[in-house]
Amino acid sequence: MQLADSIAERIRGVTGVPRTALHEPALNGNELAYVTECIQTGWVSSVGSFVDRFERDLADYTGARHAVVVSNGTSGLQVALLLAGVMAGDEVLVPTLSFVATANAVSHCGAHPHFVDSNYTTLGLDAEALDAYLRDTAQVRDGICINRRTGRRIAAVVPMHTFGHPVDMAKLLEVAQHFAIEIVEDAAESLGSFIGDRHTGLFGRCAMLSFNGNKVVTTGGGGAIITDDSALAKRAKHLTTTAKLPHAWEYGHDEVAFNYRMPNLNAALGCAQLERLDAFLEAKRELAGRYEQAFKDIPQVELFTERAGTHANYWLQTLLLKPEHADERDAVLRATNDAGQMTRPVWRLLHTLPMYAHCEAMPTPVAADLARRIINIPSGPQLVAGAL
Repeated sequence: MQLADSIAERIRGVTGVPRTALHEPALNGNELAYVTECIQTGWVSSVGSFVDRFERDLADYTGARHAVVVSNGTSGLQVALLLAGVMAGDEVLVPTLSFVATANAVSHCGAHPHFVDSNYTTLGLDAEALDAYLRDTAQVRDGICINRRTGRRIAAVVPMHTFGHPVDMAKLLEVAQHFAIEIVEDAAESLGSFIGDRHTGLFGRCAMLSFNGNKVVTTGGGGAIITDDSALAKRAKHLTTTAKLPHAWEYGHDEVAFNYRMPNLNAALGCAQLERLDAFLEAKRELAGRYEQAFKDIPQVELFTERAGTHANYWLQTLLLKPEHADERDAVLRATNDAGQMTRPVWRLLHTLPMYAHCEAMPTPVAADLARRIINIPSGPQLVAGAL
């Protein structure tokens, strides 16, 4: 049997269904009841009890002091970067192996993405390689990190926890401190992922979470900014609500800001989803174990698993073809999708996209290699029968 057909057969054997999506929401909890309550009470927009509850529940779950919910992850990351001091004309270090929204949020700030390489152990930003690169490329003058080649300030670094697998934040914290760079975490994919007992998103100045329809927890569309900084959280809420000054009836605004708040309808979905997050995560870890068993005797491929000291949410289950079989990736994608099992490659490297091809980039051999070999396979928690 060809490798592609063998992989398709093993995936079908684990999912047990003729057709499955890559990751679809599980909406059989209190979602309908809570959304119905919004409709019946008329609280459907960006003010309502579910908005406040969802923010409290997110803070409680992650351990953050504050959560501010927003319309989507991209807007959340944009505001988080602004809150961290990123200004127009600055550079922001971004992994080239990431979803395009990571770089777009930088561009929305008027800043320049500066692309960096990935790590085989985490699939995320390689802090060791970044350290060596910055020692050659940057210098700190009067507490400001400057790119020697462009003369621009390097204001921040955005680690993205790829598919829910945490970046090596201990090393990145050292690098950021040495080069006087702020850390803003793109935790879009990592709700429920921990380094030790600390949730992702709590290592930098602030972080963004995403609740898109394909995430572990969905609000249909939405995101959140999490932070331990009370002043920053207050400003996040002000900036995302058109900078409206509190008053019983006057419409006063004190700066140009954004209409980025999450509607109560979406927050209602989020509250119901968070009630079941532990069950979702348990099912996804069980699914990872089943896939690991299914592929253990196929030497041409391996399932990517969490590194020691971390607890991953396994948002997307990830296969890695061995390097000598990388040229079979598209055949595997074709065979699995033809068999009704939705699979996808990783995103195109960001520095190769036309709008970012002119941006600064360090050598990215690891990201390029991973992009040739990664295949995401069906990952929804409902694929574990009886788990939900």
